Amino acid sequence: MYPHERSLVSKMADKPFALLGVNSDQTREIVKKAQADEKLTWRSFWNGGSTQGPISTAWGVHGWPTLFLIDHKGVIRKTYLGAPNGEALDREIEALVKEAEGG
Repeated sequence: MYPHERSLVSKMADKPFALLGVNSDQTREIVKKAQADEKLTWRSFWNGGSTQGPISTAWGVHGWPTLFLIDHKGVIRKTYLGAPNGEALDREIEALVKEAEGG
């Protein structure tokens, strides 16, 4: 999903939008290498080297990828288990950004 995520970050650069990632690679060094190799510019948190780490446990994540769309008030508006359709995801994000902007 990195190419799509990169395009979202670029397209939403001047909007009230943030992308956060959670990475389950075994070591932080692997995470750092992936961030550099894939040119990831958004925050990506390390999940302790496991898909059953503290972040996924706290958020009730049982499959990867899992995406949460969270609005500007901190309310989870939609959850995806598995990679969503990119166009549909973009429309939903754009709607939430428009709402955050007061439109």
